[in-house]
Amino acid sequence: KTELDTFVGDCFVARHEGDITKADAEAILKKACGAARILIAGRATVTAEAARVFAGSGIRLLGNEGQTVGPENAPMEVHLILLGKGIALLEGIVLEGIREGHYFLSAAPLNLAGADGAPCRAYLIEK
Repeated sequence: KTELDTFVGDCFVARHEGDITKADAEAILKKACGAARILIAGRATVTAEAARVFAGSGIRLLGNEGQTVGPENAPMEVHLILLGKGIALLEGIVLEGIREGHYFLSAAPLNLAGADGAPCRAYLIEK
């Protein structure tokens, strides 16, 4: 069970194109300055090595514009790494035109019994 405040609160939006490496993940976390929620704008794919960095960081939510945070042809490993540490995933969000920086996120999901995912109306408020 994931607490509602996992999906609502301060977040950092990072811009990235291509595979996110371990070094990229470390750089994103540094720029995030301790934000518990990180959204990645652009056509980015979280690699397993990057997922391990995020999983060890204490973040609560990781989101991206793609339909999966991991590689589209094999997302399971990345999902297991992140979900295994209790990190909620917010996939398929639209971040076009959003600048990199700190925001307030509201992305409370619908409460659907027995589902492993749910739709939400996600929005950002500039800080």
